[in-house]
Amino acid sequence: MNRIIKINKLDNVAVCLTDVVKGDTLRVGDIKIIARQNIQKNHKIALLDIAKGEQVLKYGNPIGIALQDIKAGDFVHIHNLKTGLGKRETYTYEPSEKAAVKADDLEDTFAGFVREDGRVGIRNEIWVINTVGCINKSAEIIAQKANAKYAKRVDAVSSFPHPYGCSQLGEDHENTQKIIANMVRHPNAAGVLVLGLGCENNNIAVLKEVIGEINPDRVKFLEIQQVDDEYAMADKLIGELVNFAERFKRQPCPISKLVVGLKCGGSDALSGVTANPLLGAFSDMLLAKGGTSILTEVPEMFGAERLLMNRCENEEIFDRYVELINSFKQYYTSHNQPIYENPSPGNKAGGISTLEEKSLGCVQKGGCGIIVDVLRYGDMVSKHGLNILEGPGNDLVSSTNLAAAGAHIVLFSTGRGTPFGTFVPTMKVSTNSDLCHKKAQWIDFDAGVLLEEALDDVVKRFFSYIVNVASGEIFTQNEQKGFKEISIFKNGVTL
Repeated sequence: MNRIIKINKLDNVAVCLTDVVKGDTLRVGDIKIIARQNIQKNHKIALLDIAKGEQVLKYGNPIGIALQDIKAGDFVHIHNLKTGLGKRETYTYEPSEKAAVKADDLEDTFAGFVREDGRVGIRNEIWVINTVGCINKSAEIIAQKANAKYAKRVDAVSSFPHPYGCSQLGEDHENTQKIIANMVRHPNAAGVLVLGLGCENNNIAVLKEVIGEINPDRVKFLEIQQVDDEYAMADKLIGELVNFAERFKRQPCPISKLVVGLKCGGSDALSGVTANPLLGAFSDMLLAKGGTSILTEVPEMFGAERLLMNRCENEEIFDRYVELINSFKQYYTSHNQPIYENPSPGNKAGGISTLEEKSLGCVQKGGCGIIVDVLRYGDMVSKHGLNILEGPGNDLVSSTNLAAAGAHIVLFSTGRGTPFGTFVPTMKVSTNSDLCHKKAQWIDFDAGVLLEEALDDVVKRFFSYIVNVASGEIFTQNEQKGFKEISIFKNGVTL
């Protein structure tokens, strides 16, 4: 294996694939350099001399500006590299040509559950969704008892703790309602018990207006202040939901019905080399089959947003995307925070130095697909193709957001690892094989093999793996462990 990798022919830095010791001779292509310092695995080494003030290039794009003269063979990181990002910018629509992607030799169907409204789910679960955080534990106990009782009749009975539903105002209150309402409508749930306390702002009567029309056989409501024994009543209602859920059986469904969320967390320097390009290649193949993918984490597009803007289907969508980028920058500055307050300490330890570097790796999850829609927080997908969804980079918030927008599965690339899962299967894809071996109880698929294998071969295996997950032949690690959580975006006052 090569000890360093140059990602793009324009790059003036390379990524070290092994630990490098001062004095080591390293080669990439026709370039030969001698390491001038010890450099940790996955961190950057300069391939050329870079003068103070010049751009440092990775992925063929600037990832920042040199703080001092950098010599070929130098370690390049936060000590000699700074962000080049500014505040609000002006953008011009320069549409790129649509890339041709072939997916003829891949699966055309998966085994899903066709719901009465024609939508398709990949799980046949019962969800206990509480309107307010005061009853998290009640919902958990109800779900645990029901899961033990009905485990052989449905895929799972689950609850999803959260701290909100009361003492919120304005947009925060509306966001909580949107996410909960979208969960109630999600096709992975064959049946839903909405559990309310009775005195909260987000009470059942109010939430029903947000949810809209429902099938009373599929969605039940229980206000626990109004009954003597909420556990006995919940057991009765869940029994009715299980009876309803058993009407549904897996049947062949076209891949075009599949909606997948794209997420990265705990990124490292290989995120943009292995796992994120793999997710992007999968997204392209899914779109070629008529399916849908969703890309979020808006702050982790800063510095790479132009690569996505030029793939907008038309100028109206471009304008909405520009507004999304600039409004999120304004969100930072309105709170007197720099827009480049990223990457995280874990990202930096993994070899990422600036937000531009993180973003250029992050956006690769979107492949080369044309952007067909820009969604606001709490919106649901309505168009087949690649969608951009408003939301922060936070792992819990963005994963919840993707699932609430309609994703059946969240594909979650990671270089550092996390056990987290949201309310749909949350499939962890490791950027490096060391993580996959160390945390086999977290990781579902190893993208680190891309350092040795061709992307075309690996993405075909990956596509088949996801079809098996969608068909219920494989359950993700978060499902097996029962790690299912939600987190809702908050911006304003809490009473």
